[in-house]
Amino acid sequence: LAQGATPSPRPPPSAPCVGVAMVKGAVKKGADKAKKSLLKFTVDCKQPSDDNIIETKDFEQFLMRRIKVDGKPGNLGEKITINREKAKIHVTAESPFSKRYLKYLGKKYLKAQQLRDFLRIVAPNKTSYQMRYFNINDDKDEEE
Repeated sequence: LAQGATPSPRPPPSAPCVGVAMVKGAVKKGADKAKKSLLKFTVDCKQPSDDNIIETKDFEQFLMRRIKVDGKPGNLGEKITINREKAKIHVTAESPFSKRYLKYLGKKYLKAQQLRDFLRIVAPNKTSYQMRYFNINDDKDEEE
């Protein structure tokens, strides 16, 4: 400023701008709560478990070792819990967790056990997967 010049007074902030800022802050808090919602998934291993082809406790241990949290495997912490109930494995996780990731790990487990040629993982509903046998009986009927 030049000597003798008076600074121009700033206009007071308008009320609508202040209201908009408050709304944005409120929306942001709501979005954080939505991210923290719990997701529950189930992997049903009943068929192969009944036939003693796989051990569900081994699959549970595999998931505990392999599930990555923040880029580190086996780092479940409080964000992910894994429970086994007979032949079902229940995975409860905080929101940024993909159901598809469970299928990927299940296929990886089957490949490690050399069962990928006999078993597959199917989604019967929105929150669960099932291990099922491939239908081989259809081929026999066609040959006869």
